[in-house]
Amino acid sequence: MLEKENIKFEKTVIVGIITQKQDEEKLQEYLDELEFLTYTAGGEVVKRFSQKMERPNPKTFLGTGKMEEINLYVKEHGINTVIFDDELSPSQQKNITKILECKVLDRTHLILDIFAQRAETSYARTQVELAQCQYLLPRLSGMWTHLERQKGGIGMRGPGETEIETDRRIVRDRIALLKEKIKVIDKQMSVQRGNRGAMVRVALVGYTNVGKSTLMNAIGKSDVFVENKLFATLDTTVRKVVIKNLPFLLSDTVGFIRKLPTQLVDSFKSTLDEVREADLLLHVVDISHPEFENHIASVNQTLIDIKSNEKPIIMVFNKIDAYKHLTMEEDDLITEKTKKHHTLEEWKNTWMHNVGEENALFISATQKENFEDFRERVYEAVRHIHITRFPYNKFLYPDYKDAVEKEEKEDLE
Repeated sequence: MLEKENIKFEKTVIVGIITQKQDEEKLQEYLDELEFLTYTAGGEVVKRFSQKMERPNPKTFLGTGKMEEINLYVKEHGINTVIFDDELSPSQQKNITKILECKVLDRTHLILDIFAQRAETSYARTQVELAQCQYLLPRLSGMWTHLERQKGGIGMRGPGETEIETDRRIVRDRIALLKEKIKVIDKQMSVQRGNRGAMVRVALVGYTNVGKSTLMNAIGKSDVFVENKLFATLDTTVRKVVIKNLPFLLSDTVGFIRKLPTQLVDSFKSTLDEVREADLLLHVVDISHPEFENHIASVNQTLIDIKSNEKPIIMVFNKIDAYKHLTMEEDDLITEKTKKHHTLEEWKNTWMHNVGEENALFISATQKENFEDFRERVYEAVRHIHITRFPYNKFLYPDYKDAVEKEEKEDLE
């Protein structure tokens, strides 16, 4: 008989600050995301702390009073981990750990930890390890206090290499080694991309946990890992997809997130090359998420960072089956109507106006709602790229509606 597995979650506290750039509403939204990240990493958030500040305290990030309050709560409730929503400097992390006497992480460290858990292939593991080493290097100070010098005794006095310097050298050597390893893999990946011939390449991009892998499975009849957690996909999956006799390559890429650590953008360069080399981007958006417009802005910013914002993009608004809006009574004259009151129809009109009717689609990947429209739009976009590249192939791939009619005729015969 199988024993029931009890998963133990680490008791965690999360911390953020309210500044001029980040009001309370924005902070709560960031902390919601941080809580989901913590759950994905295997933690249970038992309390949130926040403080209003003009700028973070350079020594302890928060004020002394708030640090005392957190310290008291940590001791009373046996908290294992305290996670800060912003990146802590090495000295801040050292000082906070000294005060709280428990594990202290920041958002960057947490994301790196999730990536380390999720990395399946040798390439993903190498990329994550490089990012972790780059993050760890400036934070090594103070980790070794048991040895001041490596060796002592006769003939060993005088200037020597401290334990911390030795460790820094080891980490630097490891970074150099990993960079060389990634260079070799990058070369192999670029050869693989070159071997794919002149087929049109389509890449799925979007915020993490918006349903890219589900969409990939639905359109490509493939079996990509899907889970309702952040960063379920780390390794790029490329599949050949055929819609009405028109073949193209579809790749599922790593999800983006706000405040994405720069170390990860650097180490995941080759994964992002799939996006750089794509002919068409399908920007998948979870319309059921209350902050989906901010997610769109974050993804667009990342695309600008990797110089891929000029490519043809189709906005695919997914999860329409889960979309819910706030309602107002007809005689309610007090409540101010906000975007949260928009119906799905209103959002459709807004986005079809913003990006053009041809470039906005509203679907549900799990329920296959409006899936035929999606297939038609992707077919027409891929066909346009293909016949621009190979004008003599124009007659091989007719318009989508003609292709459907031809298929129906063949079925009748």
